[in-house]
Amino acid sequence: MRRGTSRDIRTANRYEVLRQIIAESPTSRQELAAATGLSLATVATLVGELLDLGMLTEVGFEDSAGGRPRGLVAVDAAGGALIGVDIAETYVRAELFDLALNVLARADEDMRPGENSPEQVVGHVTAAVGSVVAQAGVEGARVLGVGVSVPGQVDRDTGVAEYAPNWDWHDVPLLDLLAEHIAYPLHLDNPLRACAVAELWFGAARGRGDAVVVNLGTGVGAGLALGGGLHRGVSNSAGEWGHTTLVLDGRPCHCGNHGCVETYVGAPGIMLNLREASPGSTLLHPEDQTATIDALASGVAAGDPVAVGVVRDTARYLGAGISDLVNLLNPEVVVLSSWVAAALGEPLLREVREAVARHALRRPLAATEIVLSPIPTDPVCLGAATFALEGALRSIGRRPAGRTAARSRTAPPA
Repeated sequence: MRRGTSRDIRTANRYEVLRQIIAESPTSRQELAAATGLSLATVATLVGELLDLGMLTEVGFEDSAGGRPRGLVAVDAAGGALIGVDIAETYVRAELFDLALNVLARADEDMRPGENSPEQVVGHVTAAVGSVVAQAGVEGARVLGVGVSVPGQVDRDTGVAEYAPNWDWHDVPLLDLLAEHIAYPLHLDNPLRACAVAELWFGAARGRGDAVVVNLGTGVGAGLALGGGLHRGVSNSAGEWGHTTLVLDGRPCHCGNHGCVETYVGAPGIMLNLREASPGSTLLHPEDQTATIDALASGVAAGDPVAVGVVRDTARYLGAGISDLVNLLNPEVVVLSSWVAAALGEPLLREVREAVARHALRRPLAATEIVLSPIPTDPVCLGAATFALEGALRSIGRRPAGRTAARSRTAPPA
């Protein structure tokens, strides 16, 4: 097992202090020490570093009934910009954030069926990143980094998309390809981790020690926060719950197995549920996942019996799968996230809660809350932006590494 170096520990401490300040600006050094468990001296040193870097600013003193007033610090929102990129099976979205993680610009690129070669995806990402920088009017030197989320298994150290089953990608050097067009520092991970971090920072998992973030889109997975931190697994592959077996000898999956969770509750699986329930339904848009899910949501709202039945059947599958997560991990909260969960909303949530109650053991279920993600923006973009922030904090005090590391490219001044 790789031990954390003193640089790793310092980066982690910087990251945690800045995370707390972003969530609770303005705040005092004493409050930061209490929230992070670090000593007051360590917090004071880290805050000093972040002030010197222009990431924080002093904002006066808090009211005191007696004793020495406590100085307050806040994030300097204008001290830099971060970009988060959500590469999904049907779209590429980029969002540009200030340092307080407020969205300043957004760009979307649609991807048609079959338009998923590495070169095509790189073209969409390049266009989206260029668009948000232009919209926000930020100077290139202010962009601290770009976090890129891509479905499947990734090696975040080398910037390689190792396996994306829905696209049949194997060992694609994605960040090397992107670096030919994007000069900012680049950082790669996948949407399971991105969604989990977004919920830890701003969403339903904030302040929770153990949480599961169920990502419902074209693909399906579970981001895991255990012991108050992101759980990656030994090869950054934790959370591939969508490729666990739900139905023995069930539907074929892109991963090569049969009966995976994803084949019943991912967007294509829901479309198949609809096709099996009502082959000629006008709710079904065979070549358009988004239109089909939106039509189901509208149908449920209108009381359409086909739509209600399909969402209920989907929730039965989803609930059975989530009950396994509840029994196995005993989390405080399970968060339903990503675009399918957002579109189907409360009707899906109600049915899922009922289904989980039928399958999960009573004791772990009693300690688990099941909720929709409350994050108003794209949680994947938000989480990806925090990966760029982590990379920027890691690079503090490090000599420029040139262009040898795929995940750390230095942006030239604008």
